[in-house]
Amino acid sequence: MSEDRVAGDRPVPRPPRGHRSVPHTGDLAVEAWAPTREECIAEAVQGMVRSFADIPDPAAGTPRDGEVTADTDAQLLAAVLEDVIYRMDTAGELPADVSVRPTPDGVHVRYTMTGTETVTQIGAVPKAVALHGLRLAQEPQESRDPLTPREWVCHVTLDV
Repeated sequence: MSEDRVAGDRPVPRPPRGHRSVPHTGDLAVEAWAPTREECIAEAVQGMVRSFADIPDPAAGTPRDGEVTADTDAQLLAAVLEDVIYRMDTAGELPADVSVRPTPDGVHVRYTMTGTETVTQIGAVPKAVALHGLRLAQEPQESRDPLTPREWVCHVTLDV
């Protein structure tokens, strides 16, 4: 998954971390990748939010912290994304920025939240995380170099 775009005949390596929306009938699907599990979760949050909201100044906002636990890595990803959807629905806030760090039972998430009234809606708003096809795992990068480090990748489908 390290080379997914082609310019002419030459593959273009993708950055070491990132996210993208992928086509999915009737819903929204997001893929993310990063060197660590926590960075991959943060990229998935950014991918979900950026799929439907244009946030003018990512640096502005109110810090909010939360602890999220789950039995598996995939469930942890779903729980963090559900937390973002819950905060949006109940407090009218979206993360303009997010950082995630490991804890013994899960992750600590620090959001920089901004009010939904300050963003421009550019897509369908997610309502829930679908468990079908949910994945967060460490995989080898596609490379011929055996010393290439492994990366964390995720795929999540969001009900809109």
